[in-house]
Amino acid sequence: VSWAVIIQRRKLLNSARAKSIKFEDTFWSGVDLNKLYKELSIRGESLTGLEALFVAGFKEYSRLSSANSKSPEAVMDGTSRAMRVSLSREVEKLDTHLPLLATIGSTSPYIGLFGTVWGIMNSFIALGTVENATLTMVAPGIAEALIATAMGLFAAIPAVIAYNRFSTQVEKLEMAHVNFMEEFSNILQRQAYSEKESV
Repeated sequence: VSWAVIIQRRKLLNSARAKSIKFEDTFWSGVDLNKLYKELSIRGESLTGLEALFVAGFKEYSRLSSANSKSPEAVMDGTSRAMRVSLSREVEKLDTHLPLLATIGSTSPYIGLFGTVWGIMNSFIALGTVENATLTMVAPGIAEALIATAMGLFAAIPAVIAYNRFSTQVEKLEMAHVNFMEEFSNILQRQAYSEKESV
């Protein structure tokens, strides 16, 4: 299970990072925001990451700024709220299954240890039923019991490493999203005030 989660999370996080870089390149290339919004809106539910954040913010900004009675502060409050909700959803998607890796990493050694103790107990019980005990009689049972510890560590070590690595990647992506959100909010705020002054 842990290996399947590790492979799936790695693909998802690598894809999310690549999509974020691609979108930021497009966004900062000077493209018209209305045009970008229309292009992305066509895709609908398949939007993720910065694209979803942009669409949520621009949609709310357009809706609120079209109501002339709204002050620039009210427009920006609503826009920021929409982007924060979108950010929370995106981070939740990125965090999915990470607690499972943490659980596997912390419990697998104990499960392996339990298997080892159980196997050694059975070896000693079997040892008690014979008159002449030799190492060759005990060794296979103990070796078999130690395999349980090895299996527990085989599951735990990669899970802990992956959990730490993926958690760091999610934090970095979240910070990149927050930074984009702040920069985009600044652009929209300038636009909101310039529209208000031109009225």
